[in-house]
Amino acid sequence: MEGRLRITEIFHSLQGETRSVGRPATFVRLTGCPLRCHYCDTAYAFYGGEWQQIAGILEAVRAGGNRLVVVTGGEPLAQADVLPLLTQLCDAGYEVFLETSGALSVAGVDTRVVKVLDLKSPDSGECERNLWENLPLLNPQDQIKFVLCSRADYDWAKDVLVREALAERCEILFSPSHGALALRDLAEWILADHLPVRLQIQLHKLIWGDLPGH
Repeated sequence: MEGRLRITEIFHSLQGETRSVGRPATFVRLTGCPLRCHYCDTAYAFYGGEWQQIAGILEAVRAGGNRLVVVTGGEPLAQADVLPLLTQLCDAGYEVFLETSGALSVAGVDTRVVKVLDLKSPDSGECERNLWENLPLLNPQDQIKFVLCSRADYDWAKDVLVREALAERCEILFSPSHGALALRDLAEWILADHLPVRLQIQLHKLIWGDLPGH
């Protein structure tokens, strides 16, 4: 039987984060997540959603008309059939990004997919869920993201950056938690410490706020 996934929404928007920020993209948001980060802005994807066959999802992506496809959640890797979806998207010629919490193994993810691994900081409330075994599985095309809520979070992320030699693995993103950490503060800390990271903001929130579907 063909695989199916529980989907919260499929929508067309601008990518608000990662190296593809600002580009039109089709987003496939899967339902469900085993984590409960304090700053989560997609809690509406924890429950509900509708079961869809992979063929139907591919058709919805095709109708979106974008080369860039972002598979997100929730936590996409919580549903096993996301793996064949990712492979079929790659086979169809799309540029595919997977946004994952880093709490579940990325071992089965197609190597053509750009993995955006979100390492959870102490203030997220889910730091102990980080699966460090994922780090050796990353490729140079992948990205590691830290969402930071405080100076303590920043210092923790800086320590991880050095301890794990993250900048030698792939690109590193530092992002302020929306409404919790001042963008200017984070920018000045990064500059003062000469960190080899990219500061990112959530462009979609500047444009649409917290409106779902963007």
